[in-house]
Amino acid sequence: MTNKPTVTINGRQYDAVTGLPVVADTIDTTSADEKKTHAPQLNTQPSHAHQLHAQTQRSQTLSRKFTKKPTPAKTAIITRGVKPNIQHDVRPAHPHAQVRKFAPHPIVTPKSIDVAPVTHPHVAKAHALSAAKAEQKSLPSQVAATAIKQQAITQAVANTQPSSKPHKQPFWHQRQRVTGIITATFALVLLGGYFTYLNMPSLSVRVAAAQAGINASFPDYRPDGYALNGPVTYSDGRVSMNFKANASDVGFELNQSKSSWSSDAVLDNYVAPRAGSSYMPYTERGLTIYTYKNSAAWVNGGILYTIEGNAPLSSEQIRRIATSLL
Repeated sequence: MTNKPTVTINGRQYDAVTGLPVVADTIDTTSADEKKTHAPQLNTQPSHAHQLHAQTQRSQTLSRKFTKKPTPAKTAIITRGVKPNIQHDVRPAHPHAQVRKFAPHPIVTPKSIDVAPVTHPHVAKAHALSAAKAEQKSLPSQVAATAIKQQAITQAVANTQPSSKPHKQPFWHQRQRVTGIITATFALVLLGGYFTYLNMPSLSVRVAAAQAGINASFPDYRPDGYALNGPVTYSDGRVSMNFKANASDVGFELNQSKSSWSSDAVLDNYVAPRAGSSYMPYTERGLTIYTYKNSAAWVNGGILYTIEGNAPLSSEQIRRIATSLL
């Protein structure tokens, strides 16, 4: 039998070049009678490819129980540097015109040759020796830096610790401190006494007003050269203050007493009997002030205010005294 490229179609072999059926070259040893007895009735006329495929084949149902499920062919991937496993196509270069079916196309199966990089043993040993030498060189410098740091910390802690022996101050320092404390205390006492002296008249008036039962007050304005002379006197419903000039014997007395009079009643009952028609009325901040000679009278908040004496007070000074008592 010659080795010719053939194509098997429906169990019969055909020449891949000529497309003709291939006849076996074996020697038939059977007898003529056996051939006649067992040989099937064949058509003695020559058969061609188009006659063999003229009839349609009856479809047959496959038993999926014993066969594998068909899978689509995977696309072949050719990797650079990998020799693919190629199954050669058995189709002839110039097929016969009557041949219409051929074997499947070749399937390329790539073989991966990706290998992870591996360090050579000699190279790894050389790297380890280099790292050990570098560590030995850096170790003395690290030890020296640590020792210097520890020494600096120890010195700083020693400098910050207080001395066990108490520091004794000199005697003159202690004496100077005591003298300063005494001086400051004396200054505070003097300052307090001065403010008390200044506020003493007001305090005296408040005490007298409480005893007299009226809302008496000390004037915030006092004419220049005049000061309170003597204690503040009081009686039932009346408080009196005596002011005297510093350079002479002239002065005036300020009286505050309970009263239910109005301004007209003050004029009729107090001013007219003493001054007649020689008086001068002034209106200042809602007050009606009557002045006559060196005296004056007005009423405010149920209290009658009167000024009497020989001090030559002007009308301006009297009005300022009256408004400072509001």
